[in-house]
Amino acid sequence: MKIHVTDQKIMWGDLDPLGIVFYPNYYQWMDGCAHLFMESLGIPMKQLLESRGLIFALVETRCEYYSPGKYHDTLRIITSLAQMDTKRLLLRYRFYKMPQEELLAQGWERRICLDATDPSHLRAAEIPGDISALLKSALEENASGADQETITST
Repeated sequence: MKIHVTDQKIMWGDLDPLGIVFYPNYYQWMDGCAHLFMESLGIPMKQLLESRGLIFALVETRCEYYSPGKYHDTLRIITSLAQMDTKRLLLRYRFYKMPQEELLAQGWERRICLDATDPSHLRAAEIPGDISALLKSALEENASGADQETITST
C-alpha cells in the first residue's frame, strides 16, 4: 500500500461566513491530491492525456465532516487507493488537523478511465496493464497500516 501526504494551510479565502472551511474546498483539495497521488506513482495525468489520450474522470464524490477546519489550521491530507477494477478507481482522502491528528473529514472519489482521443465521444476504457500494475502496488491491503509506503509533498 502506498499513501500520499500533503499538508495544506487553511487560509482566509477558504472560509465561509461562519469562519470554518467552506465545504467545496474539500472537493478542490481532493481533486488536487488525486493528481499528486497519481504523479507519485509515476502516472502524471496531464502526460497520460497528452501521450495516450486517457483520463481518469470523476464520476462520483462524497465527503463526511466530523469537525470544522478553521483559519490557519494545518490540514494533513492523506490520499490512498481504496479499490480498483478494470476501469474504475476509488480514492480515499482523510483530512487531519495537525499537530493534534484530529480527523476533521473523510472523502472519496470514484474515477473511471476514459478514452479521450475524441473529446466529443468519450468512452470508458480498460486501465492499461502498465498503469494497472502501478495502481495495484498502491492499493490498500488492510487497515493496520503496517505495510504503508508514505510519499509526501508540501
